[in-house]
Amino acid sequence: MRPVVTVLGGSGYIGRTLIVRLVRAGCAVRLLTRSREHTRPLWVLPNLDVRELDRYDFSQLAMAFAGSAAVINLVGIIRETQRQTFVRAHVLLSQDVVAACAKAGVTRLLHMSALNADPEGPSDYLRSKSDGETAVRTSKLHWTIFQPSVVFGPDDAFLNVFARLLPRVPLLMAPSAQTRFQPVYVGDVAEAFCRALSLPSAIGKTFPLGGPCVYRLDELLRWLGKTMGSPRPILSTPTALAPLQAWLLEHLPGHLMTRDQLLSMQKDSVCPDGRASALIELGITPTALEDVAPRWLRP
Repeated sequence: MRPVVTVLGGSGYIGRTLIVRLVRAGCAVRLLTRSREHTRPLWVLPNLDVRELDRYDFSQLAMAFAGSAAVINLVGIIRETQRQTFVRAHVLLSQDVVAACAKAGVTRLLHMSALNADPEGPSDYLRSKSDGETAVRTSKLHWTIFQPSVVFGPDDAFLNVFARLLPRVPLLMAPSAQTRFQPVYVGDVAEAFCRALSLPSAIGKTFPLGGPCVYRLDELLRWLGKTMGSPRPILSTPTALAPLQAWLLEHLPGHLMTRDQLLSMQKDSVCPDGRASALIELGITPTALEDVAPRWLRP
């Protein structure tokens, strides 16, 4: 029988990539989602069981986890709404996932967090991610935590946001333009989850995930404009004006940035040793941004 891997938060672009990898690896995947319609592109996959549920209903979670060899929690938000807050999505849900695993007899849990997750972090996002990690680490489960830097891919919410914006403006004012990032490819993140599932040595470990190169934000934006054939001057927003800019972007259509994201950018999103050592430890050769992103960015 194929091992059943239950995925929570799998309808996003990281989740979709991971589910394809899991199916290819021979797993039976149980995808839990608020809306089955949102998972339509995945319906053609074999051995995929899509179930609708309210992920904030503990009893539904516990029943959905029953019979699983492992649970993967990918749930994460980058901006809050009245219904979706950082505490609810990152902390309370993580606590419920741990408890539901215990109730359903599931011992293996893989958890998605973020680089710089810290109880004393500069933003609500990073502090809530840290509290979610604490719920996992203090459990009796066989857990593995992943902390990616910004994740890039054809449908990402990072590079593609700027890709839509650059051709429409004569120049770009970038807040925290000197902040450094270590973009990691979505396929490498998905592969890291898949490999950790079958590695006993991954139990009880936290893996920072980054690509092979580190870039300042302004360097990334210049490369992006050049690659797209829409080079633009990139100027650094004065520090005093950055909160106002973030507030404006937060309230404009598209929600390009929030004030909380600006706070997160006070810290470089770079792996502790500045390299992609966690991917290498898992036997994965990190994918360079320049090797794959032009496929979907070039006109």
